[in-house]
Amino acid sequence: MIKKTTKQKHKKMRRILSKISVVVLVLMTSSLVVMAQDTDSLKAQSADTARAAGVADAAAADTAALSADLADLDEEPQSLHQVLKTKFIEGSAGFMSLVALALVLGLAFCIERIIYLALSEIDAKKMMKEIDAKLAAGDVEGAKALCEAKRGPVAAMCRQGLLRISSSADSIERSLSSYGSVQAANLEKGCSWITLFIAIAPSLGFLGTVIGMVMAFEQIQDAGDISPTIVASGMKVALITTIFGIIAALVLQVFYNYILSKIEHITSQMEESAISLLDSIARYKER
Repeated sequence: MIKKTTKQKHKKMRRILSKISVVVLVLMTSSLVVMAQDTDSLKAQSADTARAAGVADAAAADTAALSADLADLDEEPQSLHQVLKTKFIEGSAGFMSLVALALVLGLAFCIERIIYLALSEIDAKKMMKEIDAKLAAGDVEGAKALCEAKRGPVAAMCRQGLLRISSSADSIERSLSSYGSVQAANLEKGCSWITLFIAIAPSLGFLGTVIGMVMAFEQIQDAGDISPTIVASGMKVALITTIFGIIAALVLQVFYNYILSKIEHITSQMEESAISLLDSIARYKER
């Protein structure tokens, strides 16, 4: 009886152990499934995070490229006018104003001379042909009226010669020579002021250079140290004034040379017209 009872107990224990094993296996299987699902979800989250990081990096790259483009737009090269304006402001106000004043006054005289010479220039050869035709026809008064209707020194000189048509040839020649000298002097009126401003503009620039050097040495003396920053500030002002003084002189020199060429052209017209007029008067008197 005792043995049978013991066997029955062992069977019950095995059944219990087997049931416990089945339960443990079920629990382990479910745990593994849950862990696998968690791993898949973590991988999905990691992939989403990686995609989000890629999008963020792309956005950051686009932002950086846009910033670089804006910086390039901001750093576009300035025009010559803007550069000159900036450098003019950076220079010493006193000497830069004097250089600018010299340039403005010199340009005013240049413009006045250019306008005067443009109004004084005529087609001298055509006018002399018309005067010769009127003298050949014996119409002295018509020739005088033609000269009065024209403007410029050539017409005024011819009229002066026609007023003395009854005098000798030498007297007419001397009259034309004297009156031509007066007209030539009128053509050159104001040119001396232009040459003055051409000389003054760079001189003011050099003066600004010397004063800028003196200021730089005074700053070095006050600081007690030769610092590149201290030296550069004074040297910059000095060199800017020199540059603008030279630029002003070059601009005025170009206009002055143009004015001289116009004066030479009108003067040569006067000389040719005087010779033609003397020949026409000589033919008129030989009639």
